[in-house]
Amino acid sequence: MLQKQSLTGVWRLIALAAVPAAMWGQTALVSGTLGAFDVLNDSGQEAHGFEIQIDGVLPGDLYYSVWGGRYGQPNIVAYATGVYVRYASAYDATTGTWVATTPIATGTNFSWQDCYLGGFRYAQSGCEHLGQSMRALKPGTVVTVTGRWLVEDPAAPGTLVAVDPPAAVPFAGWFLSPPVSTVPAPPVVVAKVVAPIPPKPARFGDAQWVKIFKTELTRPVTGDELTSDNTAVVPEAAAQVETAWDILQNPFPGAKTRKNRSTRNNQAALSINGASVVRRYELYKYTGAYDPITHEALCADTTCTAPGPGELGAPLSANNTATNVTADSLAVAVTGSGAKSASVTGTGISCGNLCSSFETNGAVVTLTANPGANVFGGWTGACGGTQTTCSATINGKTTVGASFLLPYTLSVGRSNSGTVSASPNGIDRALSCGSNCSAKFADGTQVTLTATPSAGKAFVNWSGACSGTSPVCTLTITANTSVQAVFSK
Repeated sequence: MLQKQSLTGVWRLIALAAVPAAMWGQTALVSGTLGAFDVLNDSGQEAHGFEIQIDGVLPGDLYYSVWGGRYGQPNIVAYATGVYVRYASAYDATTGTWVATTPIATGTNFSWQDCYLGGFRYAQSGCEHLGQSMRALKPGTVVTVTGRWLVEDPAAPGTLVAVDPPAAVPFAGWFLSPPVSTVPAPPVVVAKVVAPIPPKPARFGDAQWVKIFKTELTRPVTGDELTSDNTAVVPEAAAQVETAWDILQNPFPGAKTRKNRSTRNNQAALSINGASVVRRYELYKYTGAYDPITHEALCADTTCTAPGPGELGAPLSANNTATNVTADSLAVAVTGSGAKSASVTGTGISCGNLCSSFETNGAVVTLTANPGANVFGGWTGACGGTQTTCSATINGKTTVGASFLLPYTLSVGRSNSGTVSASPNGIDRALSCGSNCSAKFADGTQVTLTATPSAGKAFVNWSGACSGTSPVCTLTITANTSVQAVFSK
C-alpha cells in the first residue's frame, strides 16, 4: 500500500506555450520528452520503490515507461490534476519483508553502469535506472515533475510512503525557440531544467553541480535506447560536453542573487538532416561553502563554473533525455547520368549547391529543372510529371527527386534498298531512315527499330547493336549506338 506525505520541495519543469506557426521563420514539431534517468538513493533509508509525480498531465500524455531493474514495470495512477508513475516492490505479509530493496547509496567506487540490473555492483550500488516519456503537450501546459524514493512507513508496516525532500533528478522539458526572423531558418531546439524549489521560504535550496552533454542524430530515438552504456545514442564523450560545470540552485522569492542559477536553458539550431536531439545531465552534490544566512552557494571560483577542491560531492543522478524533431523542410535529390551538368533552382534551393532548406508548413515552393544540354527525365516525390517546373507543398520533411539524363545518338545504316523506322521518336526528331538516319535519345530509352524492305526485296539481317534476322529489333540506349540493316539486292 502507498501513502502520501506533504511536499517540502519539488523539482519543476515548465512546458512553455507554443509560438503560433505564422510567426515563425520555419515550422517544426517536437514529439515530446523521452526520459530515462539513473538515480542514487541518498534518502538515508532503504527504499522499496520510486515514484515520479507528474502534475498537469493525463495518463494519455504518457507513452513509454522504463522497465525498472528491481521493480519491473511501474503502475500509472491518475489523480485529480496529474499522474503518479510508481515503481514499487511487493510485500510478503507472511514474512513481513519486502521483495525488493534499493540500499542506501554509499558512492564508493561508483560507476553509472552500477545502476543497471547487469551492472557489476548493482546489488549494492543503491542506484536505479527508471524513467517516463511524455507526448508533446498542448500549448500553455504547465507541468511539475517530482521524483521521490518510497520507503516503509514506520507507522504502518507493509505500506510505502514517499520521502521528502524529493530526489535530485534534473527533469527536462523540450520546446522550440521562436527565431528572430520571419525568413526560413533552422529551428532552435531547447531543453530546460529547473532547480528544486527551496523547502524553506527564506533560504536558497540546496545547490547541485550539473554537467551537460549533447548530441544530434539523423534518426529518431526511442526511450529504451537512453541507457548510460549506449554511447552510440547517449552523449558522454569529452567532445560532446555542452556545459562543463554549472550550479543549479533555486533562490527564495525576492532574493538577490549573484547569478541566475535556477534554470538551465540549453539550445542549439537543428541541422538540416537532424531528427533527434539527445542531452545527458549529470548531477553531483555541491559540498562547498554556503552563505550562512541565505544558503546561497559560495563557489571558490566565484563563477561556479568549475568545482574547487572539496566542492564536488557524490553523484546524485544522470538524466538521459531526448526529443524527436520533425522540421518542415525541402530536400531535392538530383539524379541520373546527366546530373553533373544540370541543376534545380527555386526559392532557397540551388542544386547541386544547396539542395535542402528549412521551410514553413503549407508553403508552396516552385522548382525549375534546368537540364542544359541534357534531357529532363521527370520529377518524383512531392512533385510529379515531366514539365520542367513544379510546385511542391511543404508538409514535414518533404522530398523531391529530379532526374537528368545524358542524350545519346542512335545512327542507322542501310545495305541496299529499304527503310528503317524507330519508336519512340527521338528527342530532336523522328528517326526514319531513309530521310533521317540518326536521332538523339535519352539515356536508358528503349527503342524499337523496324526494317521494311522495298518492293521485291527482303530483309536479311541486322549488324552492329542489333542482330538476328527478325525485321524488328529492340535495344536500350546507354551510349552512342550504331545499327546496320541489311536488305537483299
